[in-house]
Amino acid sequence: MADPSANPFALAQEAAALIAERTGVERHDVALVLGSGWGEAADLIGETTATLQATELPGFSAPAVQGHVGTIRSILTSEGKRALVLGARTHFYEGKGVRAVVHGVRTAAAAGARTLVLTNGCGGLNPGWTPGTPVLISDHINLTAASPLEGATFVDLTDLYSSRLRDIARTVDPSLAEGVYAQFTGPHYETPAEVQYAKRIGADLVGMSTALEAIAGRHAGMEVFGISLVTNLAAGISPTPLSHQEVLEAGAAAGPRISRLLADIISKL
Repeated sequence: MADPSANPFALAQEAAALIAERTGVERHDVALVLGSGWGEAADLIGETTATLQATELPGFSAPAVQGHVGTIRSILTSEGKRALVLGARTHFYEGKGVRAVVHGVRTAAAAGARTLVLTNGCGGLNPGWTPGTPVLISDHINLTAASPLEGATFVDLTDLYSSRLRDIARTVDPSLAEGVYAQFTGPHYETPAEVQYAKRIGADLVGMSTALEAIAGRHAGMEVFGISLVTNLAAGISPTPLSHQEVLEAGAAAGPRISRLLADIISKL
């Protein structure tokens, strides 16, 4: 097995080769990372032709968050495309390093995927976005003080979240709002002062994932589409204390509707 400390890209290639061998699919077209509330979309995209336990693949580990699954699924869409659904997301706050956070994305790129779909459950800064509201990600602010890129690796992040793909999404639902997502480190929720800081620097959404994965996807040459599910109003905006149970409940309530939305968007990508 490749040494991840020596070459994370070799490890991704190793994992992708094993995915191809065990799924019987030489190349996948699109990769999806399904965050809190979005899991049901995998069943609506198409026919699952293979399901792998992520822990059986090099560089992957079991999810540490309730609401995430530990599988990687190969799906044949009704349009004849191959989708790779990554249910084993590693979060930055788990302390496994940025390489582990973006390993799934790099593996998907090595498996052939040219489109990356990133989803999450997040806190909303707009009081009009009630829990259950899907919001397209137009840009992000990376507040982790980290990057998946190492050394003199300079990558342009203009239009990181593809405007072309956002336009496609709005052909499915013209009412979709969009906003800027700020990734904090977690695992604690943001303080009201931090939420106000994020708002003043241009954020509309706050969460603990996505930005680092998007950067790695762009570096790998993938076209990135991001969509958030507002599961709660952020601290200081919400009149009640925040809890992960609230996130799960909002995700469960919105699950069928947003999963159908995402499946319909995927069919047009």
